[in-house]
Amino acid sequence: MLSTITGAKVFSATRAKEREELGDSITRWLRANPAYQIVDKIVTQSSDQEFHCLTITLFYRDAA
Repeated sequence: MLSTITGAKVFSATRAKEREELGDSITRWLRANPAYQIVDKIVTQSSDQEFHCLTITLFYRDAA
């Protein structure tokens, strides 16, 4: 699997408004990079008493 990955893109948000818009950010990036094929993803959530962080990591390869 690792041999098929040529890159990774990390999207992260801490504030509630940013978390709400995370999907739109990912969609914009995907549309702007049609040459990439997503091969895997990791969704990570972490928090402490004040902050809640959502991170989505996309692993991709060149589609060509």
